[in-house]
Amino acid sequence: ALARAPREPGMAEAAGDPGPAAAREGAELAAVIGATVPTGFEHTAAEEVQEKLGSASRISKDRGKIYFEVAARSLPQVHRLRSVDNLFVVVQEFKDYQFKETKEDALKDLEDLVKKLPWTDPLKVWELNNSLKKKKTKRKKHNLQSPASREKLSDGGEEGGADQSNTNDQEDCAQTPVSVEPTGGQDSENPQGVTSRNGVEEEEENEQSDVKVEVQASSESGAKAGDGQMGEGEAKVLRFRVTCNRAGEKHSFTSNEAARDFGGAVQEHFQWKADMTNFDVEVLLNIHNNEVVVGIALTEESLHRRNITHFGPTTLRSTLAYGMLRLCDPQPTDIIVDPMCGTGAIPIEGAAEWPYCYHIAGDNNPQAVKRAANNICSLLRKSESKDSSTAQGIPLDIIQWDICNLPLRTGSVDVVVTDMPFGKRIGSKKKNWDLYPACLMEMGRICTPGTGRAVLLTQDKKCFAKALSRVGHIWRRAQTVWVNVGGLHAAVYLLRRTWERAEDRKSFW
Repeated sequence: ALARAPREPGMAEAAGDPGPAAAREGAELAAVIGATVPTGFEHTAAEEVQEKLGSASRISKDRGKIYFEVAARSLPQVHRLRSVDNLFVVVQEFKDYQFKETKEDALKDLEDLVKKLPWTDPLKVWELNNSLKKKKTKRKKHNLQSPASREKLSDGGEEGGADQSNTNDQEDCAQTPVSVEPTGGQDSENPQGVTSRNGVEEEEENEQSDVKVEVQASSESGAKAGDGQMGEGEAKVLRFRVTCNRAGEKHSFTSNEAARDFGGAVQEHFQWKADMTNFDVEVLLNIHNNEVVVGIALTEESLHRRNITHFGPTTLRSTLAYGMLRLCDPQPTDIIVDPMCGTGAIPIEGAAEWPYCYHIAGDNNPQAVKRAANNICSLLRKSESKDSSTAQGIPLDIIQWDICNLPLRTGSVDVVVTDMPFGKRIGSKKKNWDLYPACLMEMGRICTPGTGRAVLLTQDKKCFAKALSRVGHIWRRAQTVWVNVGGLHAAVYLLRRTWERAEDRKSFW
């Protein structure tokens, strides 16, 4: 198991002090961090963790999660990772947990587990994480000495909304505990549909909706968990909820029931107060077949919402945009184009992370161009407020254009990265049969022969395969990454430009 050995009971009291003592603790304290990442990009996330933190990651069998060990003092760098959606500190992991056959026995075992778990160090990590967030926040001036006050931020700020983005969606379902029964092991058949951490992105409806209802109902009815350990010396009792994500066919219980009973035991053990929406602590119970991971959430708002303030109907997660960009290995001075940029998630992520490249974003929809421009302005304001003396803008331009007739010179672009229309919320499958081959031809024209590359995301895989076969003389497929986008099974294709010369449609110069 990844969990660290428990310490003496007396050590627990230190977790309630977020001051300098907690910072000193952080110098020696190590933590196993779990991170949810875009499904399919686990290896990309592991590479980033190795590169930026020097930690090796283990990729979970439960898709969309990685685990790595870091010193607690590295938490600020952990929060700056670009490929992770949500973070949690692992209390303990069981790789082969033996569930009892009857529901009553299995749930009783989960209840009994609470008293045996090594909570002390993970709670210290949680507290240190809070003290870091409190220093950063300007929204509310809560007493820094109160570990409970911090999470009040999730009461009404932007933070609470997103990581709980689903909280809001999910609570709506959970308020009416009808039809909360899960369909046994629906997720095992569709691993891309497994719920990630305390939230699926705002678009994930299809395969994940059942899990969402089940998970949140579980938390609401059953998150009777509490924490006495942290509240020592404080008048205020911590509020908490339990979120259970379950995947697999062989469990005799629902995640609703698991969270309810596990939560009840947490409450009894710590004397915390259950609160579905205004919680301080979120305890996570992730069950994937026989793999059980207990954790404590470290993010309120999913990190994938970092750059976008103006959302469109199909806004791409920043973490997925990062994974796509990383796949094409941008080099300094590369010109990177997103010809169907939507709200600008890909070029904005590119400009923020690869400022030594030049990024061009475009779309044929004036509304999308306007949203992207607003998102770029928001990013500029953010970078200026950080350090006005060195603010130099960002290497990114946005243009309204026709994807099949781009105002760019032949062979002038190094990389094309874009999220192609799936034909569901935007466009149609029928239109894609004409659009896809025309796009690929035009992308081939503007890309440098021999060295140009394209990273394209689509859920219309059949249409894309046909289009690619028609332009096989200028593009060859180098890699395919299967991803989950809003509950849809999609693919990211890495294409390499051949040396074949593409015909000039017309000259712009």
